[in-house]
Amino acid sequence: MTTALGEAGAPVTGDGTVVGANLSLPLFRTLSGVLAGHPYLKVVVDRARDTWHILDTRVHPFHVNYIATRVLGMSLAELDADLDGFNASVYMDPERRFLLGVLSLHSDEDAEGRERPFLVLETTEADTMSGALLEEFYAFVRGRVDGRLPLLLKPANHGQEHALASVSDVRVPRILSHELFGNRTRTCLNPGEARGRLRYFRTAREYEAAAADLGWSDIVAMRCLPDDVPRVAGFINTAPITPLSHTNVLASGWGIPNAIVRDLDELVGREKLDGAWVHYRVQEEGIVLAPLASKPVLEQPIWHQQRIRLGSPLLDEAPVLALHRLRSTDRDCYGTKAANLGELHHVLDSRTTDLTVFYARPRPPRSDLFAHLAARLGTRGADPARLRLAAAERVARTVRAPEGVALPFSFHQAFLASSPAVQQGIGKLKMALELEAFDVVDPLCLHLQHLVRHTPVPDDVARQITGAVPAALESGSRLVVRSSSNAEDLPGFSAAGIYDSVTTVRGAEELLDAVRQVWASLVSPRSVRLRHQVGISLDDTYMGVIVQEYVSADLGGVLVTCNPTRREDFRNVYLNCTPGSPEQVVDGTVLPQQYLYNTVEGGGRTVAVGTAGEDLPAATREVLAELALTGRLLQSHFSEDDPDDALDIEWLLSAEGTFHLVQIRPYAR
Repeated sequence: MTTALGEAGAPVTGDGTVVGANLSLPLFRTLSGVLAGHPYLKVVVDRARDTWHILDTRVHPFHVNYIATRVLGMSLAELDADLDGFNASVYMDPERRFLLGVLSLHSDEDAEGRERPFLVLETTEADTMSGALLEEFYAFVRGRVDGRLPLLLKPANHGQEHALASVSDVRVPRILSHELFGNRTRTCLNPGEARGRLRYFRTAREYEAAAADLGWSDIVAMRCLPDDVPRVAGFINTAPITPLSHTNVLASGWGIPNAIVRDLDELVGREKLDGAWVHYRVQEEGIVLAPLASKPVLEQPIWHQQRIRLGSPLLDEAPVLALHRLRSTDRDCYGTKAANLGELHHVLDSRTTDLTVFYARPRPPRSDLFAHLAARLGTRGADPARLRLAAAERVARTVRAPEGVALPFSFHQAFLASSPAVQQGIGKLKMALELEAFDVVDPLCLHLQHLVRHTPVPDDVARQITGAVPAALESGSRLVVRSSSNAEDLPGFSAAGIYDSVTTVRGAEELLDAVRQVWASLVSPRSVRLRHQVGISLDDTYMGVIVQEYVSADLGGVLVTCNPTRREDFRNVYLNCTPGSPEQVVDGTVLPQQYLYNTVEGGGRTVAVGTAGEDLPAATREVLAELALTGRLLQSHFSEDDPDDALDIEWLLSAEGTFHLVQIRPYAR
C-alpha cells in the first residue's frame, strides 16, 4: 500500500484506511477504485465519535464488514449470524450511529470548455435516511472535502428524493441519477466478451448493403441496430437504447456483448478499428474495444451447437377456447403465449399457487428471504403458509389477465393443407434448408409469405374464427391479434420480435387478414433462419393465434425480473414504460422511462427519463413498485426449471388504474 497524507496529515494505514483526515484530490485518487469508468471510494461517518473513515475499496469492499470487524470488534461469523439485523441498524434505523456512503469523482465543462471535476455523495439504494440525516451526512462530508471541489448529493432512491423535497438545495446541492448518467459515454447493456471483426455502419443504407454478408465472427456497430439483425459476435449501439429493447433481448438470449458506445466515431478514427479484428469486452465496470495484432483463431460460437427441442405439436381438431380455460399444458395445441396467459388466469383465480419460492431460496449467509417478503407484503411474522396466502392475494389485487380467445394449431394446419400452392412452397423451402442453399431461402420465404397472406381461409375455419368474437365484430370494437407459436417464449429461444402482432383490427375481413398475417410471419426469412440455426424444423413449427379486445392504456411497458446489466443482483427488477403501448419500448421507437425496483429491502430508483424528458409522478412510481413485486412473485411459478430464472412481462396500465399483463415469457439470460 502506498502511503499518502490527507490535508490533516493523517497517513493511509497499512489496511487501506484513513480515519479523521480531510480529503484532498490526491488522497482520493490514492484510495479510489473505478466503477463504470468513475473513480470512487467508500466512507463511513461515526456520529458517536464525530469522525469518519475513508476506505480503500480494494481492501474493504463492504461497509458493513468494515464497521463490524474494524470498528465494533465483531467476527465475520457473528456478523453473518444476524446480517439482516445489522444491515437494518446501519441503513434503516433513524437513530443509527453510522452513516454509510460512496464518493465518486466526475467531471463536466465550464463556460470556457475547460474540464471541471466534482464529487458526488450517495448512500446505498436500500438506505432510508431522512431528510435531516441526509443533510447531516452532506454537511459532515462537505466540511472535510477540499473546498475547491464542488460536492453534490445524489439521492439513492425515490424515498430519499421525497425526503429531500423539504431541504433547500442551497444547503444540500443535489443531482439525480438520470441527470448524472443520462449522457454517459459508454453504457453496458448486456455483459459479455468477444473477439471479432468490427463492422461499423454509419447509415441504415450502409448496413442494408452489407447485411447479407454478415457472419458469426462480426461485431456490428451502428446508431441503433435493427430488429432483424442476424446472429453475430456482438452489438454496439452509438445512440441510447434500453436494455429491454428487442435487440438487447436477442443479445441476452444469444449470450453476446452489447453496449452503448457514443464515442465510437472518435475511437474508430483514432485506432483505425473499422474492419479491424478487435477484442470487445462489456462489463458494468467498463467497456473495452481494443485492436488485435492479428486475426485470432476463432472457434465457432456455442450457438452453432445449440439445439432447441420442441414438444410434438397437437394437430388434432380442437375448438377455439377462451384464454381463461387454458393451462400451461395446452402449449402443444395453442402455443406457449396463449398457454402462459391461461396459466396466469388460473394463478389469479385460484389463489392457491405458491408464489414465494424465489424468497425461500437460501441467499448465504441468509437461510431465506421470508422476513424481507413479510415486510414487502405487510404481514406479521414470516410464517410460510401465511406468506403464501398473502402473496397470492397481493398478486390477484394488483394485476389482471387479458380476456380473449386462442385459435389452435389445427386451424393453421387446415389452412396450409387447403392450398396446393402453399404446400409446394413449403416443400421447396424445406429442400433449400436441407441442402443449405441459403442464397434462395429468403426469396422462397418471401414468396411463401405472399401466398399465405392471399390464400382464402377455408370456409369452416373462417366461420370458427369470426364466430369466436361475434360481439366484438358486431360492435366494431378494436381487436388485437397476436402470435402464439410453439417456437416462441421458450427457455433459450424467446423469439422476441420475430413474429407479427396486428393491433388495429376491426371487422371480420380485417380479422381474417390479421390471422393470415400472423400465420405468414412463421415463414418470414428472419424467423426461418433463426429457427434453423437452433435446429427447429419447419415440420415441427405451427402457429396458434390470440384474439383480444384492445385495451386502451395510459402507460405501457416491459419489466424483467432481474437487473440485465448485473446478473448476480437478486434484489432488483428492471422496469421500462412509455405512454400507451409497450411495443414502443421494445421496438426502439421511443426511449422509455427506466426504473430499478428492489424487491428484497424495498424502494426504487429512476435510471433514465427517456424521450419524455421528465420523471413520472411519485404516485405512479409507487404503483409501479407494486407491479415490480408482482412480477417477482410470479417468477416463482412461471420459471419452470429454476426460480431464479427471470421473466419478461409486457403490461398495460389502463385509464382506470388497473394493470393488465399481456405477455409472460422467460427472459433469456
